[in-house]
Amino acid sequence: MALRLIQSLPLLCQFGIRRFPVGPACPIRLQRTINSGQFSCVACLCTSADRCIQRHGCRKQDFSVRNLTTVVKEPSFFPISSVGLHKDSVPRLCLTQLHRPSAGDEQSFQQRLETCTSSRQVFRLLRSMEIMSDTMAAAALHRVANLEQEGTALRDPTVLEDATIRTLCFQLEQDSERLTDAGLVSALLACTRLFLDPWSTLMVRLVLESQIRLDRGQITVGQLCTLGQAMLAMEGPGSGMLEQVMAQIQKQEPAQWGLSDLVAVYKLLQGHVGEDGKYRDLLNAVHTHAVTVTSRMDPGAVSCVLNTLVTLNQMQAMPLVIRLCKQAVRHVPNFTDEELTNVLGALMHFGHSDHYFVEAMEKHVPTIAFTSHPETVTKVAQFFGRRNILSSAVFDAVAESFVYRASDYSTSQVARQIMAFGKLGYLPPNASLLFRNIEAILHTRYSQFQPRTLLNLLHACVLVKRFPVNFLSKVFSSYFLQQLRYQNSVIDQGVLAQLTQLYMTVKLECPFYEGPRLLPKYRVKSFLVSGHSLESPVDPQLYNSVKNGLVDLLGDRSYFGSRVLTPYCYTLDVEIKLDEEGYVLPACQTDDVYKRIALCIDGQKRFTRNIRQLLGKEAIKQRHLRLLGYEVVQIPFYEFEKRNTQVSVVEYLHQRIFPHTYRLTW
Repeated sequence: MALRLIQSLPLLCQFGIRRFPVGPACPIRLQRTINSGQFSCVACLCTSADRCIQRHGCRKQDFSVRNLTTVVKEPSFFPISSVGLHKDSVPRLCLTQLHRPSAGDEQSFQQRLETCTSSRQVFRLLRSMEIMSDTMAAAALHRVANLEQEGTALRDPTVLEDATIRTLCFQLEQDSERLTDAGLVSALLACTRLFLDPWSTLMVRLVLESQIRLDRGQITVGQLCTLGQAMLAMEGPGSGMLEQVMAQIQKQEPAQWGLSDLVAVYKLLQGHVGEDGKYRDLLNAVHTHAVTVTSRMDPGAVSCVLNTLVTLNQMQAMPLVIRLCKQAVRHVPNFTDEELTNVLGALMHFGHSDHYFVEAMEKHVPTIAFTSHPETVTKVAQFFGRRNILSSAVFDAVAESFVYRASDYSTSQVARQIMAFGKLGYLPPNASLLFRNIEAILHTRYSQFQPRTLLNLLHACVLVKRFPVNFLSKVFSSYFLQQLRYQNSVIDQGVLAQLTQLYMTVKLECPFYEGPRLLPKYRVKSFLVSGHSLESPVDPQLYNSVKNGLVDLLGDRSYFGSRVLTPYCYTLDVEIKLDEEGYVLPACQTDDVYKRIALCIDGQKRFTRNIRQLLGKEAIKQRHLRLLGYEVVQIPFYEFEKRNTQVSVVEYLHQRIFPHTYRLTW
């Protein structure tokens, strides 16, 4: 790639790419190891002026006052190359290789960089430095990128016009052959993060020098990863230099890597390099080594590795996920918002949670709920909701934070937080204020909601007996249904089930509702939908135990029905029919039925994990069945499992189902 860049530079004019003179460059005070007057052609890098003119027709220039160029390209890249300034306006920056600053000086500089909150502060810091190493210069460029990068562009592209950064880039260009390996690859990566023109002289020289050193095969693993990330940004996964980088990494033995090298390899693999099963053997070897060093990982390393495992969907790496979760417990108070968001997202992805991690989060969340990034607070609610963990400390803090700064949350974040409350069937102490804010958001930002997001939010509300009727009516309109169909050519069964349950809710629990009806073609016949069920299937083992007890209680298997689908979409675990005098009727009989008893055999999956509270979808099912005329009898697992003998099982079932009837023995 580097050779192709160099060979192509003289041809730029043939492709209509304009080149503009910038002006003469004033001499900068440098500590050099070679003659400062050495000739070097920008286009062909010939060291002899006469040979350059003979071979390429380059124009002979006086390099004591050098004309420099930039390349005009598409707006996503910013052309920057050597820059010429008047001598009295040039910041005096000095990159040194002979007398490098001490490790303490570099660390102090890095700490001062981290305190800079704007690019202008970074530039002031650079101007205050009398001498700096190439790694310090690269770190400054990275800090500017951190402050200015927004998606695939810079917030303020004019920062690249500042004399300080242009002079710094000129220094890096001129000294590219004398940069350390670490400084070279770090500077190249920083330039890609600043979206500098890949055809600029600075970028060409850095790439060329990187290729030369890559061919020598002496770059460390961490530096190879930095170079790989730069080439990935410039050329994508098909980069030839990137393949050469990966080939050299694969020759290394992961067991001999330091922790920083290990994390660097994970970062590189995360950037689309390890997708589609590529480098599977390398990944497995890295996972094996990572398991042995998780106890030494800092918060950033834990977050990075977990995020990479998610990106590459490494489901086979569960032993590593478990170890990382244990290490995360120690770092919960020290995670940044972004790191904690990544950790929670990974644990949700792999379906894992640790008791100690949950306890640490319960202590930590109330202290950060009002100051953390909105996405972090949302991820906290999602994590506890996804893992069915009802923590009043966490959800009360989330609810209070929502009321305090509702305007900070996006529509997606609002919906995801309330979905967690709905799933767990939990109402916080400030529920009235919470849902008043939600209704206000629906009024003011209704047009900003995506159809599926709005549907999820409204469905979560009804799970906890909150009915925003004015907006419920809108989801049954033909316009809204067309929007749902526009997002997906066919509305999936999970969405239709939500619509059906919402319609049942307004008919059963909102008698004053007079809005549009949901057309029959949009209604489902059963809420037991694969992938997105609105009710939980009965636990087979618990069901069999209850069934055997019912046979002994009622005298025959024919006196109760199992897994009965009602006309109201709900599936009954067990249905018992009674006549007007209270006698049990055969399950197949349809006449003279006076009362129907619905047995809800509630296994562990129908409750929250840490508190014996029904999940929201099970609570609304039982609520609706009662409104439909069923007598609902709960058989919770934690009561039934205490019965160790068949006699005690039958006695328990009799007390639950027929509490006021004397039992006859058969």
